[in-house]
Amino acid sequence: MDLSKIKTLIDFVGRSNVTELTVTEKDVTVRIFRTSGSTDSLPSTQVPASVKAAHAQEGCGVSAKSEITAITVKAPIYGVLHRAPAPGQEPFVKIGDMVEAGQTLFIIEAMKVFNKIAAPQAGCIKHLIDVDGGEVETGEVLAEIA
Repeated sequence: MDLSKIKTLIDFVGRSNVTELTVTEKDVTVRIFRTSGSTDSLPSTQVPASVKAAHAQEGCGVSAKSEITAITVKAPIYGVLHRAPAPGQEPFVKIGDMVEAGQTLFIIEAMKVFNKIAAPQAGCIKHLIDVDGGEVETGEVLAEIA
């Protein structure tokens, strides 16, 4: 296994929620892991944004003229986005749904590892990405929670 592949794997673990990754190629095995204290250095998946409630769904009980603060949930890694736990099942969330902090919103599949993307705060889903079963880039906006 060459050095550039190892660096790519290290970068992947550093940008994702994965805590341990073991890859074997020919007769070389590389094991990369993150201790619990190093997760603080990960980039945040939330960015505050000001959103007019006029663009929001009425299902959340927000008046059309009030201004609310929303949290933007971004893809922490590159991979295939899954909006449901399995093909043919209902999606984890829909626009207008109320979510709890830590509730699973999506799964991103990267290198055969399924990474759950959780809600950073409780609130109402105001925006969802249209992609399901397709690729998303690191930093791409997946949802907004108000």
